[in-house]
Amino acid sequence: MVNREQLPPPTTKRRNISTNNNNTSSTSTIVPSRNQTTSAKMSTRQNYVFLGLAVLLAIVATVQSGPVSTTTQAEIYLSQFGYLPASARNPANGGLLDANTWTKAVQDFQSFAGLNVTGELDDETMRLMSMPRCGVRDKVGFGTDSRSKRYALQGSRWRVKALTYKISKYPKRLKRSDVDTEVAKAFSVWSEYTDLTFTPKASGPVHIEIKFVESEHGDGDAFDGVGGTLAHAFFPVFGGDAHFDDAEQWTVNSPRGTNLFQVAAHEFGHSLGLSHSDVRSALMAPFYRGYEPVFKLDTDDVLAIQALYGKKSTQNGNGLNPTSGGAFPRTTQRPAFTPPRAPRDDVICKDPKIDALFNSAEGQTYAFKGNKYYKLTENSIAEGYPKLIAEGWPGLPGDIDAAFTYKNGKTYFFKGTKYWRYNGRQMDGDYPKEISEGFTGIPDHLDAAMVWGGNGKIYFYKGSKFWRFDPLKRPPVKSSYPKPISNWEGLPNSLDAALQYTNGYTYFFKGDKYYRFNDRTFAVDSADPPFPRPSAHWWFGCKNTPSSTGVRKRG
Repeated sequence: MVNREQLPPPTTKRRNISTNNNNTSSTSTIVPSRNQTTSAKMSTRQNYVFLGLAVLLAIVATVQSGPVSTTTQAEIYLSQFGYLPASARNPANGGLLDANTWTKAVQDFQSFAGLNVTGELDDETMRLMSMPRCGVRDKVGFGTDSRSKRYALQGSRWRVKALTYKISKYPKRLKRSDVDTEVAKAFSVWSEYTDLTFTPKASGPVHIEIKFVESEHGDGDAFDGVGGTLAHAFFPVFGGDAHFDDAEQWTVNSPRGTNLFQVAAHEFGHSLGLSHSDVRSALMAPFYRGYEPVFKLDTDDVLAIQALYGKKSTQNGNGLNPTSGGAFPRTTQRPAFTPPRAPRDDVICKDPKIDALFNSAEGQTYAFKGNKYYKLTENSIAEGYPKLIAEGWPGLPGDIDAAFTYKNGKTYFFKGTKYWRYNGRQMDGDYPKEISEGFTGIPDHLDAAMVWGGNGKIYFYKGSKFWRFDPLKRPPVKSSYPKPISNWEGLPNSLDAALQYTNGYTYFFKGDKYYRFNDRTFAVDSADPPFPRPSAHWWFGCKNTPSSTGVRKRG
């Protein structure tokens, strides 16, 4: 167990999501460097007006490392970990909860935690709420519960099996050599049952970056000191990084303090795409159980990791510093062509120009066009789509200009001069708002927006220019912006959509074409067939459309 969910200030929402790997946080993302971190943790009461000068993310993040002993503290806890809507995080709103919503939230927590389901805030329930735990959410998206098995997959995974990591900041109270050893052991927990390999690097871009930090550390999800939230991690779709609270007394092979190996193994489960499990004996259960001198991965954990990455094909080695590592086919490799299922309607095939494209906190990818939206699979459109935007996101208009999901798990939609913020499919209160109010320095009538994996910052595009928005800075947009889109080598002006997809690449769309951008070279990728490529064939699975090749794996 060990982190919290990722929400705009927090980290990335990750918990209880279906074992259906339709994705992707991701999961899932991959190689680009990313300093993303997110996790929503709280306890004491701090209101983070996160993304934007005063209102942008308006998320009340409470940091409470002390025990849960009041109804208000319990409301904050249940909101933080996905059982109540975000409005409950603000103690001032506590009285607005109706009895049925409150009782259902308590029952859901009790059921997930293996307690007697009474719906009452009894002593046993408050004791468990007071335990040190992971900061990642137990439920991703208020009002959803798509678990189809005991274990839970966040929805995203890495598309390669040979992963790299680095410890960019060590704890103050442990030897570096001990930390290196414990972190390697924690990764080996997952490589023992899969073909995943983990290679440490001293510098340069890696898949998973590890830091030991205290209090506010740049991702909007401040740590709370000793106890409470011990650590948090991002799902692959949000970068996979793991942060540990350096205020904790991290220990090695000792019942004293907090065992680094056990917490790290749990957090790395999130980094690989696993959500919290409701099996109390599972490593991926959210609560810290204390030092276990004889550690063994629970069957629930094994089934979960193998659902994402398959079973181990060899018995050699421990997964560290391999001489060879298995990898999923790169997107530039193409399997034999199989005719795609045509979309339910052919509007998007006849006119593949889209309005917006984004990954949800649950790891799904959605394309918006007019008043309809499409859920995308790895190479086509999911069965039963398109659907009406107004039905999928009540209160949201059609003809959206841009959209993205931030690290806090919130999805932001932009149209004209206004923007909307959603927690899953539920609109947050007091929206829409003016873009100038929540995103100071960003223009109206945008072309595209995304959270770039290269640095975790938000990028907005309009005409021939782009803006970088950092909600942690004041002002959030530097005076050197806007800058010309030509800085992104190979991209055209007047884009339609942008996103970092679950395979780790960044994609830009214009008209009926798309571009794959290499975050390492900071240029449009060179490939065969070349970019731009037709979106209808490669993204929407349309038949009888130009493809430049007879195969159809998205790349």
